[in-house]
Amino acid sequence: MYINSAYWNNSRIDFKDKTRPLFVGSCGTYRLLTRPVLPTHRPRGRLDFQLLYIAAGKAHFFFQGEERIVPAGSVVIYRPKEEQKYRYYGPDQTEVFWVHFTGNNVRNILREYGISEADQVIQTGTNLEFKRIFCQMIRELQLQKENYEQMLVLLLRRLFILIQRQSAGSPKVRSSFLETEMNQALSYFQDCYSTDISVDRYAVSRGMSASWFIRSFKEFTGHTPMQYILALRVVNAQNLLENTDYTVAEISRIVGYEDQMYFSRLFKKQNGVSPSLFRKQVQREG
Repeated sequence: MYINSAYWNNSRIDFKDKTRPLFVGSCGTYRLLTRPVLPTHRPRGRLDFQLLYIAAGKAHFFFQGEERIVPAGSVVIYRPKEEQKYRYYGPDQTEVFWVHFTGNNVRNILREYGISEADQVIQTGTNLEFKRIFCQMIRELQLQKENYEQMLVLLLRRLFILIQRQSAGSPKVRSSFLETEMNQALSYFQDCYSTDISVDRYAVSRGMSASWFIRSFKEFTGHTPMQYILALRVVNAQNLLENTDYTVAEISRIVGYEDQMYFSRLFKKQNGVSPSLFRKQVQREG
């Protein structure tokens, strides 16, 4: 199982903060790789708020004793002292991002962004911007640079805005066929992003026309298939630049580009800096 998380004061104990309107206590991500099941049950809940974003696969949540399967592209919110019971299964290839937050004005702040007390599961569709925001929050908590607590609040508010925009632009009800097909496509692209993917061939293999598939995929995720694949390659290249000693040429091939110069141009277009400069900036920050 892959885990990347960070905690305020390196403490895993939940707490309630009444001195500030909004405060981030911890955040992280995990992805099941070989573990068959990851269960969580907190009968009395927690003292803080918890927000989970299902980025891939699906999750099994239990509300008032009833099981609900929550697909990728969903946000789940728990309030303080609410029972928390959910499970992730290995075969579902679940990827989850989470954040715990507290404060003396959280409920009003959530309402500012259209999140009511009745909202427990919010359909947002999948969007790589969610991952970017969560990864920034994790890094801020891990590095704890100057004014990191304020930066965490700003990032959390960005997350609320994204939820508001995505949920407002998403259909409230999707057909089970569309839901299944788009989640299947997301899983396929996440597994095979570094290969020579033909969107047209993929659509035909699933019995769909390429035009219908591309249009439906963009409606579901906010991106075309190729935009989504490009974003996956760039995000994974960033991780390799940060966490490995591979050369830029090696990373280019790993994420699917034989032409290093072409890869570097794409990377700079997405990030504003070349891969080499990106690595130097990360090393300076560390």
